[in-house]
Parts: sequence; C-alpha cells; structure tokens
Amino acid sequence: MRFWLFKSEPSTWSFEQQVAEGAKGTEWTGVRNYGARNFMREMRVGDRGFFYHSNEGKAVVGIVAVSAPAHPDSTAPGTAWECVDIAAVCAVPKPVTLEAIKAEPALGEMVLVNNSRLSVQPVMEAEFTRICEMGGLDPETARTAPVPA
Repeated sequence: MRFWLFKSEPSTWSFEQQVAEGAKGTEWTGVRNYGARNFMREMRVGDRGFFYHSNEGKAVVGIVAVSAPAHPDSTAPGTAWECVDIAAVCAVPKPVTLEAIKAEPALGEMVLVNNSRLSVQPVMEAEFTRICEMGGLDPETARTAPVPA
C-alpha cells in the first residue's frame, strides 16, 4: 500500500461532497500537471490518501481510498490527462493544519511542506502515521478501515 495526498478547495469540491459519493467514489478530475498525473498512474486500488482542503482551511480533513486505477479523465479533451477514482473512508477527528504540519520536525521533508502547489502528491508511510496521530486517528484504522457503503 502506498499513501497520497489529494488537494481540493472546499468551495470547489469538499470532503463532505466526497463522503456523499459513497463507496463507489468519484473521479479525481481536473488535474493538469504532468507530475500529479504521473503520481495517479502509480496508484493502485486500495491505496490510502489524505483529503486536504487547500486555500480555505489548509488542513488534512479526511482519509480516502483509491477505488479505481488511472483512466482517462472524463473532463479532459484528448487522451493526455488521466485520473483515479477515490472514495471517502473517514473524517480526521481533529483536522491537521498546514501550520501544524510545518511545525512538526518529523514532517519537514514532506512534499506538502516543500512543494505545496502540487495537487496530487505522495506521502511517506511515516508521514501518514504521524499526521493520523496528530489528527486523533489510529493509523492502523486509517490503513485498514473499509470504505463505508
């Protein structure tokens, strides 16, 4: 299993909207950065990720699971852009702000800290564990909880 971070402005697509999509999940569309697209190509069904509210809130607010591997982005012209489907697993009890992440020495090398503009990015397992702990979520539960129906 690998770990990821998906960024969205809550006024465009919020974690609450992601939860409302249910177990099937929804396409993570609109990514127009080759690096982020390439990360989605690496994803496998079952990989876990953080749902991060950018700009408004700037915090990790939920856990998601990849529910479909990379496929053509239905919102993109042509075939250059791909996306994965993700489904909400659970909310993070105490959202973990970007400020708190930057203040945590163990997270100093995190992509979010060093390249905050990338909308889809990898997360190291130790980073995933630490952010879950900071958010009041058992890391093992975050890794293994089923996607709610």
